[in-house]
Amino acid sequence: MTISQTNFEYNRAISIAETIATARKAAGYSLDDMAITTGLTVSELSALEDGKDVDPARLKRVAAALQLQGISSDH
Repeated sequence: MTISQTNFEYNRAISIAETIATARKAAGYSLDDMAITTGLTVSELSALEDGKDVDPARLKRVAAALQLQGISSDH
């Protein structure tokens, strides 16, 4: 039996950062819109979406604004 690399591309785990970015775009929000809604700066939001920041308080604010459930930085 062989396993190709493509099998893993569709089954990979989705990161919190990717979930946030995808949900924001699906909701039609720009980073500027999210900054106004959450009270965070565009730089803070970019860091969350890039996976460079996993501050629980910031994640909760973004998750609440996007009505996401189960977003946590706990591993």
